[in-house]
Amino acid sequence: MIGRLNHVAIAVPDLKAAAAQYADTLGAKVGAPQDEPDHGVTVVFIELPNTKIELLYPLGEASPINGFLEKNPAGGIHHICYEVDDILAARDRLKAQGARVLGSGEPKIGAHGKPVLFLHPKDFNGTLIELEQV
Repeated sequence: MIGRLNHVAIAVPDLKAAAAQYADTLGAKVGAPQDEPDHGVTVVFIELPNTKIELLYPLGEASPINGFLEKNPAGGIHHICYEVDDILAARDRLKAQGARVLGSGEPKIGAHGKPVLFLHPKDFNGTLIELEQV
């Protein structure tokens, strides 16, 4: 059901410094910041040969990243994202097997302009999973 790893998301307390570290220290191709108000984050994508890194920074007081950074002030891995061909079929299959879909259970449009869903980390070995339809 799941396809390739689309990205690993890292919550960061300083987006500019984190982006500069990837660009200057690691020599990575770093994109421009983009606000995602529906998700309460500003993101920067780092292109790698086989996947992407998504830097997450809170956008507004209600951002879900604020709570993560309160518990992890230095930042850290927030979630991993897998690609799926049919997000609704994937959701229905997962729910039938007892997995919890976060939010309303309906896909939202993600940072790549494609439908996404998040799965409860307690159902996946403590890891927040994002599914993105490709």
